[in-house]
Amino acid sequence: MSTPVSSIRNLGPAVEQECRRAGIPDAETLRELGAHEAYRRLLAHGTRPHFIGYYVLHMGLQGRPWNDCKGKEKDALRVQFDALKAETTPKAPPGIERILDEIGTGERR
Repeated sequence: MSTPVSSIRNLGPAVEQECRRAGIPDAETLRELGAHEAYRRLLAHGTRPHFIGYYVLHMGLQGRPWNDCKGKEKDALRVQFDALKAETTPKAPPGIERILDEIGTGERR
């Protein structure tokens, strides 16, 4: 018997739908993958990277409220998220970042 992803604390129907699209059909599969690998799959299947979503997933799998992530723990998760995002996000063509920065629409750093 499978348990819905939305049965996990902090995760609702939208996350459940994204998980299904990424081949994560239920809470058991999500728990088995863990937050980091599950988020990697979500990104690979079109979810836009967002740090809050990343740490909410971590907190949910630990049974903790989403806003319980603070201080050094949050800083460590940010480092992991940034590395995952860099690994999975296609690189901009050379020079495009400079041009976007010049007109004020480049990525925030």
